[in-house]
Amino acid sequence: MLTGVFPALITPMHHGLLDEAALRRHIEWVIASGVHGIVPCGTTGEAGALTPDEYRRVVTLAVETARGRVPVVAGAGANITAKAIEWSKLCADCGADGLLHVTPYYNKPTQRGLRLHFEAVARATPLPIILYNVPGRTGVNMLPETVTHLATVENIVGLKDAAGNMDQSRAHMQSVPAGFTLFSGNDDFNLPLYQLGYRGAISVTANVMPKEVADCWEAWHAGKAAAAKQWQETLLPIDAAMFYEPNPIPVKTALAMMGRCAEEWRLPLCAMEPGTRERLAQVLRAAGVLTPSARECA
Repeated sequence: MLTGVFPALITPMHHGLLDEAALRRHIEWVIASGVHGIVPCGTTGEAGALTPDEYRRVVTLAVETARGRVPVVAGAGANITAKAIEWSKLCADCGADGLLHVTPYYNKPTQRGLRLHFEAVARATPLPIILYNVPGRTGVNMLPETVTHLATVENIVGLKDAAGNMDQSRAHMQSVPAGFTLFSGNDDFNLPLYQLGYRGAISVTANVMPKEVADCWEAWHAGKAAAAKQWQETLLPIDAAMFYEPNPIPVKTALAMMGRCAEEWRLPLCAMEPGTRERLAQVLRAAGVLTPSARECA
């Protein structure tokens, strides 16, 4: 069963190209910090900006670097079902342990269209699939009854819930079968969702503070509610800072300040505005994640 904290990995770039060495270092660091799995090629990984060859290379590098120590759940979503099936097969060929599939974006399918889409994807791959609901990005909200229906499909095993709606999250918790894993998809909601019964998080913040995000889950899972609450409160300023501008602009900026990657994206993503960049730097300094040498980059 897939549970715990899974960083939604950045994709480091340098001079317009995939920075393979930085990606390997980043994966090694988050695994050493205690995360329970990794997710390459998601929203945070700028999957939509990657060529097919780069996509294949990122997933392959993630699998090779993880070396079976943690599962690799590769983002394979697309807004056209045939393309989502193509990405699923590519990720399977690269050795991924599972797939993350976002609701089709831009074309705004109905709930029936969502069911048909995910059923078709599930038929096309033997890999376990985690659904991903993020209506703020996609323009469509996957309702609890749709998730409950899809949870009966054998290899649809979980949901990354980034809807930001606690009433809807309660409805998911009450209606999905016991073996279906619900993940928080909003770091500021992690502990409240653990308290509902969610069993992990697919996290942006875990790129920057992987040990702390993992420790929050571990404390809750071990029954140490006070410790989990303390970790959550410690992380909240970073959680907020990761969305001063659209993800993954702040998380990549933070990691560049920490000396872990170049401060580089692909258009239309671009560098943070100076004011929000300085606000981010202040939060990182307060959290103690900038070393003296890294502070020079901030």
